[in-house]
Amino acid sequence: MVLISLGAGILAGLLYGLINVRSPAPPAIALVGLLGMLIGEQIVPVAKRLIDGNPVTASWFASECKPRITGIAAEPPAAHDTDGPRQG
Repeated sequence: MVLISLGAGILAGLLYGLINVRSPAPPAIALVGLLGMLIGEQIVPVAKRLIDGNPVTASWFASECKPRITGIAAEPPAAHDTDGPRQG
């Protein structure tokens, strides 16, 4: 894992050099880059799901990918969503 992390850092450094951005990058550029990394990580589970022949639904994406991108845990379904219509 350490060597992979080092390799990814070197690759990022090469890209920074090619586009003339100095490290440390300005905060906005660094944050956009981190967001791109988080989104890019989610391409793998989406691709695996598609290769397995399973659909990529909004609910699957919200439960599997969105929490990893945003860092916010997926909310469990509300009680009224699973109980059916309320009578009273």
